[in-house]
Amino acid sequence: MTAFGSGWWPYLFILVAGFAATDFWRFLGVFLSARIDEASEILRWVRAVSTALVAGLVARLIVFPVGDLAAASDVARLGAVAIGLAVYFTVRRSMLAGILAGEVALLAIVWLAPG
Repeated sequence: MTAFGSGWWPYLFILVAGFAATDFWRFLGVFLSARIDEASEILRWVRAVSTALVAGLVARLIVFPVGDLAAASDVARLGAVAIGLAVYFTVRRSMLAGILAGEVALLAIVWLAPG
């Protein structure tokens, strides 16, 4: 039996292919990022686009939910967002506190709601 026919070959292929597809580009980005000025126009544009994409995806999840989130009412979802934002700004812009408060609020609203 050859090495290609043994049981470890698919795992090695997945490891090498996974590295080539993802980690190689990450290492290249880290290497090349040392030469990029953080205040440059292109980096500010990239930051703005990535922020807009995340905001769009979050808004889509709130307005047009899929899966189990669709079972929660619009009021529950928007109320949880409002509570999360209030906690975020109250606790010195702590993203972790805002996210946790929003999640707890959504769960509490859904579980305690009559019906």
